[in-house]
Amino acid sequence: MGSLRPARPPLGDPATWPRVSIVVPAYNEARAIRRTIESLLALDYPADRRQILIVSDASEDETDAIVGEYADRGVELLRLPVRGGKTAAENAALARLDGEIIVNTDATIRILPGSLKPLMRVFQDPGIGVASGRDVSVGDITVEGNQGESGYVGYEMWVRSLETTVGSIVGASGCFYAIRRELHEVLVPAALSRDFASALTAREHGLRAVSVDEAVCLVPRTASLQREYKRKIRTMARGLETLWFKRHLLNPFRYGRFAFMLWSHKLVRWLVFLVWPAAVVGLALLALSSWLAAVGLACTLLGFALGFVAMRAPEGQPLPRLTALCGFALASHLAGFIAWTKALRGELNPIWEPTRRPV
Repeated sequence: MGSLRPARPPLGDPATWPRVSIVVPAYNEARAIRRTIESLLALDYPADRRQILIVSDASEDETDAIVGEYADRGVELLRLPVRGGKTAAENAALARLDGEIIVNTDATIRILPGSLKPLMRVFQDPGIGVASGRDVSVGDITVEGNQGESGYVGYEMWVRSLETTVGSIVGASGCFYAIRRELHEVLVPAALSRDFASALTAREHGLRAVSVDEAVCLVPRTASLQREYKRKIRTMARGLETLWFKRHLLNPFRYGRFAFMLWSHKLVRWLVFLVWPAAVVGLALLALSSWLAAVGLACTLLGFALGFVAMRAPEGQPLPRLTALCGFALASHLAGFIAWTKALRGELNPIWEPTRRPV
């Protein structure tokens, strides 16, 4: 049936820590890259077992110059002559990496100093191919309209923890995850999501992908729903394309429990965004003959109204909690529907403007 037997990752330190290559794709990140590098240099990990490679995706600002300031501290720069997007940058970095384990992270997040070792400990289990960190959404709710992101991120991390308990997660955190080199070398087309594909690739090779709660990564919330809306369209469209690319893993007769989790965690959840307009129309028709449906429709329309207010609010304008939550829900559903239309049209977009998160 192809199911994976769950096992508790070993918790003791290895006799020798594995050689790690940390890859940070960056495009015009002069505002954040210095703090990112400083946080990576501050990680509790043997310096002689660590490589830090910043991949500049044809940056046009001071990103390259700032990275160059850290050359004497072992930070390497790979500049790409033509912009190709995050996955293309990670693919281009392969020839420069010398680690047994590859850690992929973003330029605008913060890995806590003690988070790398917990991620590396699990690779003492030869059955584990990918280890994903735990995202913690942080920000200032007094100046942002995207408060709902924290609840969603917390729920997602809880689901991944449960999946780890019963077998394997079906997608890693793009902000902070580690993968064995031989799996990282498997080709991922530039228009797809490597973090999602990493867990799927591990399963194809008979290995598990796990979530490591102790490996904490702080992810600043986007300051406005408009930015979150655009980010969700991009990530979900790429996720749908990645799932289509690896669609054979949806076969429960071959991949058992993993296929069921892939259906339930990814595809079924995403299908909600495709059919919700029809659901609203159906509720409106029911409201003609049912007072209960009429109440439900009124609540839905009120939620839409509050959501549109939140989505149109200027960045930095504080919003009431209910309005902010309705905005997050509406932005998620609209983004999901648009992502489906892009995926069904085969509209691939490997290059985009990165989400600018607060420093």
